[in-house]
Amino acid sequence: MSRQRRNDLLATAIGIVLIGALIQAAGALKHERLVFPDALTILRAFFRLLGEPATYRMMGTSLRHLLEALIISLLIGVPLGLLEGLNRFARHLLKPFISFIRAIPMIVLIIMVMVLADYSAVPAVAAVLMLLPMISEATMEGCRSIPQQLIDVYKMNADLNLMVIFRVYLPLMRGYLREAFTEAVGTGMKLVITAEYMVQTRNSLGKAIFSSSYFNDYEDIYAYALLMVLMILILSEVPTRAIEFAGKKRESSFEVISKEKTK
Repeated sequence: MSRQRRNDLLATAIGIVLIGALIQAAGALKHERLVFPDALTILRAFFRLLGEPATYRMMGTSLRHLLEALIISLLIGVPLGLLEGLNRFARHLLKPFISFIRAIPMIVLIIMVMVLADYSAVPAVAAVLMLLPMISEATMEGCRSIPQQLIDVYKMNADLNLMVIFRVYLPLMRGYLREAFTEAVGTGMKLVITAEYMVQTRNSLGKAIFSSSYFNDYEDIYAYALLMVLMILILSEVPTRAIEFAGKKRESSFEVISKEKTK
């Protein structure tokens, strides 16, 4: 593990400790240990939840909803963003819809989906609608940021096709896609949990948080929040590292070809 990577992990660990310190300080200021339990109480609840099989079933349900939303959003959002980046008419055609989805409050979006869809599909569907603009806009900006001279290189050999998209466009857009994916994981998790809370999805983290709040088990609520933070860190770090590694290899090979063509 590189020194920079170790420093990143250390900074992340310190950040988690600071969250606990803030909760501790809030409890001390408000003199309300029921709502703001101390850090040790939260940690005991966290490790207790880790030892319960039901916790993993609930994590699996919420994780399934999130993964469904991410996969669907990527499959639709990336092609949509490429279309917007390559075609001016499509960009302006889709702009009102994208702006509407981005502007609508999360709670209103969930209520709309609750009316239109089956309750079991609400977490995934609501998350897809919220993540689509995020991913498509990042893809569009990444597409439009590619230097024209690099695009001219592939045009010397072939027209735009799937091979060009996968071997030229996507690797050169990896920074935008990585940031969009990282943001989508966090936003998607919050939306999925909120939707599960509202529709009372069985065996889910949203349902567990509702039950904990109903019985005033606030230490469990913070413990579930800590679980979600860890899930987000794992989901956002592993795929983005893989994408970055693959993208660097493809980009380096493309640059070699570009130099040979321009000689």
